[in-house]
Amino acid sequence: MTRSAVALLVVFLTACAVDQSEEVRIGQENAQAVSTQLPMVRDPVVSEYVQRLGMELANRTPRADLQWRFSVVNSDDINAFALPGGFIYINRGLIERAERLDQLSGVLGHEIGHVVLRHSVEQMQKGTRTNVAIGVGCSLTGWCDNGLAQAAIQVGGAALFARYSRADEAEADAEAVQIVMRAGIDPEGIPSFFNRLMEERKRSPMAFETFFASHPMEGDRVAATRRQIDAIDPAQRQGLVSDNVKYREFRARVMSLPAPPGARSRGQTF
Repeated sequence: MTRSAVALLVVFLTACAVDQSEEVRIGQENAQAVSTQLPMVRDPVVSEYVQRLGMELANRTPRADLQWRFSVVNSDDINAFALPGGFIYINRGLIERAERLDQLSGVLGHEIGHVVLRHSVEQMQKGTRTNVAIGVGCSLTGWCDNGLAQAAIQVGGAALFARYSRADEAEADAEAVQIVMRAGIDPEGIPSFFNRLMEERKRSPMAFETFFASHPMEGDRVAATRRQIDAIDPAQRQGLVSDNVKYREFRARVMSLPAPPGARSRGQTF
C-alpha cells in the first residue's frame, strides 16, 4: 500500500463521520491500489460474467445507486472481500470451489451485504490516529507472508476492510439470504458452501487459512443461516434457481485459464 493511500485513509478515519461520498472516495483510492498490487484476471468473458452477476444482486439492494464494481483476483487462495463504496473482489480460487451458481451468488451477496450495512464505514468511524491502516492484500492472497508487508502493517496498524466481527459476518449472511432471493436465486447455496469449506478445512487447513482468517466462522453461524432459510415460506422459494448452464460454462472457463502466479499444484486435492 502506498504511503499516500494510507495517509488518505488516516485523514478520513479521524473524522467523526464518513458520508457516502467519502466512503466511495476511500473505496476508489484503495481499488486503484488493489489493481496495481494484486494480480487480476483480465479475461473479458470472466470479468463480464462476474460484473453482470454482481449487478443482478446489487441492484436489488437499498444501495443500488452505488457504482458497483466486481472483479476477480488471479489467486488460487480461497477468499473474497469488499471495499467501501461498492468495490467487490473475489479470488479465482473461490470460484473454482463454488460448484453451483447459488454458492458463488451467496458469497457475492455476503460481500454486498457488508457494503449495504456499511460495516467498513462503522470500522472507520471507530478508528484512531494510532491504530488505522489498510491491509487488503494481506487478507486476500497471503501477502502478509512478505516481510516488508508485515513491517508495514506493524507500523500502520490493523488490516481494516477485510476483517469483520462475528456479529458483522452474521448480519452479512442474513442480508445475503434476502439479496439472492430477490435475484431469483436459492439461498441454500450460502450455508451449503460455507459448510463445504469448513469440512475441507479439516483435511487441508493451510489451503483455507486466508478465508477463515478474514471470515470468522463456526457451526453456529452456519446453523443460524439455515434457520433463517427454513423459516421462509416454501412458496417464496418455488422457482428459485440453484444452477444453470451459463454458470457452468463460466466456471469451466475460469478453470481453463493459465495457472495464477504462485499457484499450488493443480493435482493437489483439498
